Amino acid sequence: MSDQIKQTPVADFGNPPFPQLRYCVRCCMPETNEGMEFDELGICKACRSSEQKMHINWEERQQKLGALLDSYRSTGDGYDCLVPISGGKDSAFQLHVLTKVYRMKPLAVTFNHNWYSETGRYNLQNILERTNVDHIMFTPNRNLVNRLARQSAFKIGDACWHCHMGVEAFPLQVATKWKIPLLIYGESPAEHSGRSTYLDNPEFVHDFFVQHSAKVRPDEMVCASVTTRDVYPFQTPSVAELEAAGIRRIFLGDYMFWDAERQTEFVIKEYGWQEDDVEGTYKRYKSVECRMPGVHDYAKFIKRGFGRGTDFANQDVRAGLMTREEGFELARKYDAQRPAALDYYLQITGLTEPEFEAAIKNLRPEKAKDLP
Repeated sequence: MSDQIKQTPVADFGNPPFPQLRYCVRCCMPETNEGMEFDELGICKACRSSEQKMHINWEERQQKLGALLDSYRSTGDGYDCLVPISGGKDSAFQLHVLTKVYRMKPLAVTFNHNWYSETGRYNLQNILERTNVDHIMFTPNRNLVNRLARQSAFKIGDACWHCHMGVEAFPLQVATKWKIPLLIYGESPAEHSGRSTYLDNPEFVHDFFVQHSAKVRPDEMVCASVTTRDVYPFQTPSVAELEAAGIRRIFLGDYMFWDAERQTEFVIKEYGWQEDDVEGTYKRYKSVECRMPGVHDYAKFIKRGFGRGTDFANQDVRAGLMTREEGFELARKYDAQRPAALDYYLQITGLTEPEFEAAIKNLRPEKAKDLP
């Protein structure tokens, strides 16, 4: 960070990267973040949620979690719950909490995006073996992933539709077919997303990931290169099927104090979980299981004017680990970096870089239209 600060003119130090955008007065989040809301003081919802978090009775919430898990604990030979996992730091912590703290018997389920890093493969296999859980993985064929990755740029301004939709659909498919009604995820949307706060208690709707990440349903991805049959694995069970199976989904982060930094330190020490370099940011743990997070975050930067450097800077500013001005300097340093993984993405999709950028810019929200 010090090198970047030296390169920044003193008059510009700590200023937002794009002066035409409005930013939260407490953190570095711009108005182009999806679902962004400022209060009358100019404070974003994520900052308000961070403040609320300090006043919640977490002991009381954890007691509710214990009672909830007990109510789903199987009295027969089946599984107590289903846990969607990737092998990331949240996955490792989720399995630790459920198996070691609450003595649950979960079925771990993985949608394999087909872009696993070597570190990610190690972390996934390691945590499965260390927590002794049964596991199911589904992997779409690579040719289909390549075609969906191309279509994804034009449909949602992102390379990763197949992953967004897969992590929604496959766990629900398994839960309904195997009759495991309770699905347990990790970090709450109230933690950093800016879409809700810890006091909102939003309903975990049946198409949660469609609304918040995938954006379009499988049938909308059908085109000259993608058939209805191709997107069959990405179809979610119907609302009627989910209701008949009594499906319920929760976030552990709504019931226990969530601290990604401390939890990462814990799973590294306790389970040998491994970090690695991640393109587009200064931290080495988020999305370490994937080869392509740099492309995802670079696309977000082109589309919305911020990337993962800003995301992590916001978290550190809210935690009091740095000033807002230092956060903007980190955002300026990392967000605009072209990821090396973009070359691979262009190769597998057949797109040129100008075509990729044009597709992303075409989907910019209104407030980002004037970005360069």
